[in-house]
Amino acid sequence: MDVEIWSDVMCPFCYIGKRKFEQALSQFPNRDDIRVTWKSFQLNPDMETDPETSINQYLANAKGWSLEQAEQMNNRVTAMAQEVCLTYRFDKAVVANSWDAHRLIQLAKQRGLGDAAEERLFKAYFTEGRNTADHATLLELGTDIGLDASEVNAMLASDLYGQAVDQDLYEARQIGVRGVPFFVLNHKYAVSGAQQPETFLGALQTAWSKLAPKAVASNDGPACEPDGSCELPTT
Repeated sequence: MDVEIWSDVMCPFCYIGKRKFEQALSQFPNRDDIRVTWKSFQLNPDMETDPETSINQYLANAKGWSLEQAEQMNNRVTAMAQEVCLTYRFDKAVVANSWDAHRLIQLAKQRGLGDAAEERLFKAYFTEGRNTADHATLLELGTDIGLDASEVNAMLASDLYGQAVDQDLYEARQIGVRGVPFFVLNHKYAVSGAQQPETFLGALQTAWSKLAPKAVASNDGPACEPDGSCELPTT
């Protein structure tokens, strides 16, 4: 069964959602028959890479918040990440356009390394404070997961895999993706946001049993929106 996941490497809930989905998948009896495909999504295609601006300042500017409000929000997200054993360092994170990172993911997918690429880029961005728009950094990250250095260099020096990114973005628009992470199971059942593992497990069970005649989105999970904002749901 296919599971497609739309994600952006700068989306904190996407990394958290990845972990929670993995927890659910580990409990799913038919997990060996699940094929996960990562899909590209850009929260802010026009973002300019700016290593001199902190993520907190970027969020404050984008949302019209104070710097303190932005820090409080990111502290809450950091606490959520800790619940699934992830370490977020927003104090080190670099404001970086994700286009080339997505092209690297598309290359990795062709080599059977899509999940490894997502994992490596997430860790680089949220934990290590790496500039994921920098070509030298992307080369290092690509070779870390086993990609050929000459192939990565050729991709970065050209527009290779840009069409694949565009195709994923087009598909997202067609099915009405408004925020990420966004999971589509068996092309029929959709789950939006970093839901709890039991929610993902239930979705897997439903999709496996073919009881879902059409995509039904659950929209109350933490997600990041196309304006670059990542907020917790209100209660």
